[in-house]
Amino acid sequence: MGSKMRDPYTVLGVAKSADMAEIKKAFRRLAKKFHPDQSKDPKAKEKFAEINAAYEILGDEKKRAQFDRGEIDAEGKPRFQGFEGFGAGGPGGFTRRTGPGGFEHYEFRTGPGGGAGFDASDLFSDLFGGLGGMGGSQRRAQARPPRGEDVTAQISVGLRDAVHGGKSRVTLPTGRTLEVTVPAGVEDGQQIRLKGQGQPSPLGGDPGDAIVTVKIAKHPYFRVEGRDLRLDLPVTLSEAVLGGKVNVPTLDGKVELNVPAGSNGGRTLRLRGKGLPNPGGAPGDLLVTLRIVLPDETDPDLLNLAQKWQKQKPYDPRQGLD
Repeated sequence: MGSKMRDPYTVLGVAKSADMAEIKKAFRRLAKKFHPDQSKDPKAKEKFAEINAAYEILGDEKKRAQFDRGEIDAEGKPRFQGFEGFGAGGPGGFTRRTGPGGFEHYEFRTGPGGGAGFDASDLFSDLFGGLGGMGGSQRRAQARPPRGEDVTAQISVGLRDAVHGGKSRVTLPTGRTLEVTVPAGVEDGQQIRLKGQGQPSPLGGDPGDAIVTVKIAKHPYFRVEGRDLRLDLPVTLSEAVLGGKVNVPTLDGKVELNVPAGSNGGRTLRLRGKGLPNPGGAPGDLLVTLRIVLPDETDPDLLNLAQKWQKQKPYDPRQGLD
C-alpha cells in the first residue's frame, strides 16, 4: 500500500462534496471489485485495504470533518502532537480473530475511545454472506471467512471401468496428484466432487473443492449413446442370406445373436440389457448393426453366381431414390 496513504476521496473516487449515500455506494462497489476472494488483480489485497482505510475516514462524519479541517491525515493520525481525542487505541478496521475451538471470524474495531464510528455490518454482508453479533458500543461484526476457490480437472477412463467402476489418477491445478474412485455406471461428462481439495482460502476459511469431469475414452468397437451401446458387426454373405447364430462381444463377454435369414446390411438388432448399467433403473441395450463383408480374395464361384444372378434375377435396390 506504500508508506503514505492516498487522499481518501481519491481512493473512493468521490468528490469532496459527496454525501454519505454516494460515499457508501462507492465503497460497496470498490470493496466488491477488489475483494481478494473475487478479484484477479494481483494487487487486490493492497487495494482492498486502502479502500477500507479510506472509508474509515469518510464513512465517519466526525473523522471526515477532522480530515477536511486538516486535523488528521489519510491514516486517521493527528497532524500535530497533543490533538485531543487521539493517542489511545487506533483507527477502526476489520481484524481476523481466532475464537474458542479455532473458529476464525472478522471483528470490527471501533475508533479511539470506543466511538461507534460507522456501521459496516450491512456493507460487508454482501462480501461475507451476512454479519452478526452487533451489540452495544463495541459494534462487532462476525462471519466465517470465505472458502477457497474450487478447481477443475478432467480424467479419461476406459469403457469397462466406466461400467464396473475403478481407480484413476488425476493431477489438479494445485499441483497435487490424487487417486479418484470412479463409481460404477458413471456417464460421459459426469462430475465428481472432491471435498477440500481446491485452493486454500486466503483469509483462513475452508479450502475449496476439486471438481473432476469424467470423459469415457473411445472404445475400439463400441459407441456410447446415453445408456445404450452400438456395435457394427461384420457378417458373411451366407450368414446374411441363410441366417444363423453368431457370436457378439459385450462388456461382460460374448453372447449368441440370432441373425434372421435374408438380413440386409445395415439391419440393426437389439440385445436388451447389454448396454450400460443404470443405477436408477433398467440398463441400456446393445444395438448391433449388420455389415455384410465379402471374402478378401476373389472367389470364382461367387463371381459366377453373381453374374448368373444379375442376368436371370435382376432387381433395383435403389428404386425410389431420385
